[in-house]
Amino acid sequence: MKYKLLVIDVDGTLLNDQKQITPHTKAAILKAQQMGVHVVLASGRPTGGILPLAQELELNNYGGYVISYNGAQIIDMPTGKVLFEKRLNPELIPYLDKKAKKNDFAIFTYLEDFLITDSIDDPFVQQEANLNNMHIRQVSNFPNAIDFEPCKCILASDNEEELVGLENHWKKKLAGVADVFRSEDYFLEVVPPSVDKGNAMALLMEMLKMSREEVIAIGDGIADVPMLQLAGLGIAMGNARDSVKVCATAMTLTNEQDGVAVAIEKAILAAIHPTEIPLDQLNERGKHALMGNLGIQYTYASEDRVEATMPVDERTRQPFGILHGGATLALAETVAGLGSMLIVQPDEIVVGMQVSGNHISSAHEGDTVRAVATIFHKGRSSHVWNVDVYTSTDRLVSSIRVVNSIFKKK
Repeated sequence: MKYKLLVIDVDGTLLNDQKQITPHTKAAILKAQQMGVHVVLASGRPTGGILPLAQELELNNYGGYVISYNGAQIIDMPTGKVLFEKRLNPELIPYLDKKAKKNDFAIFTYLEDFLITDSIDDPFVQQEANLNNMHIRQVSNFPNAIDFEPCKCILASDNEEELVGLENHWKKKLAGVADVFRSEDYFLEVVPPSVDKGNAMALLMEMLKMSREEVIAIGDGIADVPMLQLAGLGIAMGNARDSVKVCATAMTLTNEQDGVAVAIEKAILAAIHPTEIPLDQLNERGKHALMGNLGIQYTYASEDRVEATMPVDERTRQPFGILHGGATLALAETVAGLGSMLIVQPDEIVVGMQVSGNHISSAHEGDTVRAVATIFHKGRSSHVWNVDVYTSTDRLVSSIRVVNSIFKKK
């Protein structure tokens, strides 16, 4: 496949206006991962505010990553290991706090599951804590409380004009010490120097030995511009500002119209050829699912034929040593399910509806059976597969019919 890394912004991109991942978007991301694409969630949110979303999308099962704090941390989801981080010098905090107090701005930072501030009643502080499901730790003296190196510090105010003025001042004053930008009209963020999503993405690409031509990035905000420009395919959301859209190479629909799903379907899923499916990765990622528990391994896939093997052992045999009919049906559904998934349109999903089998002979413990699925009927709303299961000596064990229903994603 052309693209191997998919980097997605969170707020305004992955999430709709209700801060939810829609079923359509989730299905598209899961399918992209099943096809071997590594997914990265890149956000200005703290790590703890992204992890629940990454887990919902099963990035921990599919070799995904999280870029948090706008690029100050990179997390490997399967292991939870911090691959990279960069932090602010805490000696800078008293100066930031002094400026915040002078302008009547709220100021806060993060530590693990806590948002630390001396402005607990500020509505922007409360909004940020709720968004990331974090507890607020109220302190009386903000600089004294920050006895650690934070990943970033944020000033908040509804006075946009004064925030812009301070931003412009600090870009010169703090050059080389910290980078400053507004992530929202009401947020002024202070991060370690050279920290942004593009630099973090470049570092991850280097770790994974990927070229920019193998990377897609999707975003909607100013903070997303560096990664949109670095990626081989930078896609701006339909709800992005014009200044962001001009930096992208393509556009998709808005976050309220499943723009991420549409982009994935057009750029990744529509270009997948069955012979390119990474069966070894599918087998590895299925080891904790039913197919893994039964020892099922895909061995071949094309547009009209899918094959897999399954051992006859303590997992799949009956108490008296022969292959269990239920395990045989599960094997048939597994190969037919993959077959339908490979041939449906990118905006369609597959749901197994019916399986029926004729068991002709037995397979004994110690053998390995082979399932061969061939398409019997390919309609707009259903697929019918014939699955023949053979012993290692090519004796027919079962002949099974599997019906899959095809639905448009909503």
